Amino acid sequence: MNTPVIAQKAPYPVEVEAGKDYFWCACGRSAKQPLCDGSHQGSGMTPLKFHAEQNQTLYFCGCKHSAKAPLCDGSHSRL
Repeated sequence: MNTPVIAQKAPYPVEVEAGKDYFWCACGRSAKQPLCDGSHQGSGMTPLKFHAEQNQTLYFCGCKHSAKAPLCDGSHSRL
């Protein structure tokens, strides 16, 4: 199994828009954290699609170890 790169040990606040899809970087290699920029190519990992139901600020996982991906569950505090 591939191990993701820890992009940062804190969540990323993201203003999401209702009805829009977001692709969370699961590999940690994206230069556009926490969203995918295609850097996962060849890593065996793929981004995770998130569909926003409403306009709000959400906290996307930066450590790539959340059990509730793409959202932060506090896993970074245990790394």
